[in-house]
Amino acid sequence: MHRTADHEKSGACSAEEDQFEVSLGETVLEGEQAAEDRELKHQLLKKYSGYLGSLRQELSKKKKKGKLPKEARQKLLSWWELHNKWPYPSESEKVALAESTGLDQKQINNWFINQRKRHWKPSEEMQFMVLDGYQQHQQQNATSFYLEGHFMGDGNLYRIGS
Repeated sequence: MHRTADHEKSGACSAEEDQFEVSLGETVLEGEQAAEDRELKHQLLKKYSGYLGSLRQELSKKKKKGKLPKEARQKLLSWWELHNKWPYPSESEKVALAESTGLDQKQINNWFINQRKRHWKPSEEMQFMVLDGYQQHQQQNATSFYLEGHFMGDGNLYRIGS
C-alpha cells in the first residue's frame, strides 16, 4: 500500500491500511513469540533430555500391552492342558515356566489368573474334593480353610483379592 503525502501529514489512513498495519504487527508479535517458545523448548530439552529419555523408555515399557510371544503362549497352554483339573502351578513350576518362556514371573502369574478366570471351571469332582477337605479340616477343630486365593469359612467359599 502506498500512502500519499497528505495521509502521512494528517495521520489519516483507510480502514484497509489500518487492518494491514494491525495484522502486520500481530505477525511480528507472533513471530517473536514463536522464537521465544522455540528457545524455551530448546533450553528445557537441553536441561531435561536425560530425564525425558528415561521417562519415555519407562512409559514405552508400560505401553507394551497385548499378546505374549507365540512360543511362550504355547508352552503355557501345554502346561495348562496337562494340569487342567487344578491349574495352579507351584512356585518352582512358575520359575521353570518363566525360564523356559523368557517371561517374568509377574507375566506368568497374570497369564494363569486370566486363563483361570476366562477358561476354567472346577469340575464337580474338584468342588467335592474341596468340600471334603474343608469338612476334614473342620473335624480337626479348625475354623476356616484357605486354598490358593480362596477362603472358606461358615460353609461358604469366598474369593480373596478379586
